[in-house]
Amino acid sequence: MTAQNRKLEFEQLVGAYTEDLYRFGVWLARDREVANDLVQETLLRAWRSLDSLKDVRAVKSWLFTTLRRENARRFERKRLPLVDIDDYNPGDDSAPGPDGVLEDGDMRRAIARLPLKYREPLVLQALLGHSIAEIAEQLDLSESATMTRVFRARQKLKAEFELSARPSDSEMHAVAA
Repeated sequence: MTAQNRKLEFEQLVGAYTEDLYRFGVWLARDREVANDLVQETLLRAWRSLDSLKDVRAVKSWLFTTLRRENARRFERKRLPLVDIDDYNPGDDSAPGPDGVLEDGDMRRAIARLPLKYREPLVLQALLGHSIAEIAEQLDLSESATMTRVFRARQKLKAEFELSARPSDSEMHAVAA
């Protein structure tokens, strides 16, 4: 295969998924610059191992799995900063906005607080539009396990927002007075 043919084949295979890879990278890394780096590294790895791709129908799963692994590699070498517990002051990120309405940022923070095993399939399905079969293949799970994780993620979000929507005891007493 000539270099020009290889380049064309690569562009046809991965071109349609570049934006989705970037969106997924932003969700994984929570940083646009890091997401750009992840996508570039993913595409570089895909280019280097293009000849080893056996089934072109699996290119989407192949790319997303590579991106997930690239993100994981970031943490193999990374040392997380330590915070003194006495200096840490967590805010209440889950409260509704000033008008009592749930805002987009509230949902993003709630999704980010989900355990990774629930967050990842939910993001792949709800935000990136992947099918359960594609997610199962990418995460190396059965389809039933994938459906269970997506269901549980939605249930956890629902429970969190139902809890934050309930009036507190002090609000109930103020209304009764």
